[in-house]
Amino acid sequence: GYYTYDEFVALNDISFAVRPGETFGIIGPNGSGKSTLLKIIAGIYYPDRGGVVTTGKIVSFVELGVGFQPQLPARDNIFLYGAIMGLKKSEIRDRYEDILAFAELKPFENMKLKNFSSGMVVRLAFSTAIQTDPDILLVDEVLAVGDEYFQKKCIEKIKELQEKKTTILFVSHALDMVGNICDRCLLLNKGNMVQIGATSEVIDRYHQITREHLEER
Repeated sequence: GYYTYDEFVALNDISFAVRPGETFGIIGPNGSGKSTLLKIIAGIYYPDRGGVVTTGKIVSFVELGVGFQPQLPARDNIFLYGAIMGLKKSEIRDRYEDILAFAELKPFENMKLKNFSSGMVVRLAFSTAIQTDPDILLVDEVLAVGDEYFQKKCIEKIKELQEKKTTILFVSHALDMVGNICDRCLLLNKGNMVQIGATSEVIDRYHQITREHLEER
């Protein structure tokens, strides 16, 4: 027999430009297309129509830890993941202790990754990736996985990168965090652009949409 299906358009006529050195927030309800948009910019997905133009080295925290090998110890995974992120072996060697120190995993460097908690894996992945000196940094809700202390460390690191004029695209449901670090913001809803502009105004619009949605129920 024939299969029928409904076509689902994840993103519809999205168009925007991010200035060099800007921290640009992307917010919206679940299923609005935020992660899909970041994956297209990262080159993980390809758009059916249109295109993306980027300049410089992109580091993506969209799917942290992809490429890790659970049977290998943390030490080997740092070298493996660093290589995937584009670092030379000598560069990884130079930054190895800093990576472990930031992740606070020095006592576990010889433990196999399969014995790590999910939080430890994220800390290791973030700590390795953040050492790659990106021109463009894509961050997708990964900071929500770590505990509050590690989140604060990550935000401090992001602020360091801001001072270095790294371009950052930041997807998060943590609106306080978005308001704290983003220069401008894009609001998506059901794959469509709702508003783009000053972060505080876009967050207000998101709150309005949320209220309207609750009132409709």
